[in-house]
Amino acid sequence: QVQLVESGGGLVQPGGSLRLSCAASGSIFSNNVMGWYRQAPGKQRELVATITSGGITNYVDSVKGRFTISRDNAKNTVYLQMNSLKSEDTAVYYCNVRWATIQIWGKGTLVTVSS
Repeated sequence: QVQLVESGGGLVQPGGSLRLSCAASGSIFSNNVMGWYRQAPGKQRELVATITSGGITNYVDSVKGRFTISRDNAKNTVYLQMNSLKSEDTAVYYCNVRWATIQIWGKGTLVTVSS
């Protein structure tokens, strides 16, 4: 059974940085897409960034130039480097992996941007 475990969330001041990590355990098809989504209080979950096993990335417009997604295929781990954080980035961040009709979610890690 595939499990995703996120880490790296916390409290940071506006303008600061955080790095999220998500490690996948279990049997994962090698050709997959890993990504980060977030859900702010009172809002729907939204895509933040995705990365294919070949390294092709995609970002929501609001984080372009500030966030960088990367992955280590040997470790089945995906990262999200978040710079120049804003209060509106406050949310629970969820890791996701998908291939074919399979989609797995992590439990989420809270990121709070506040002074």
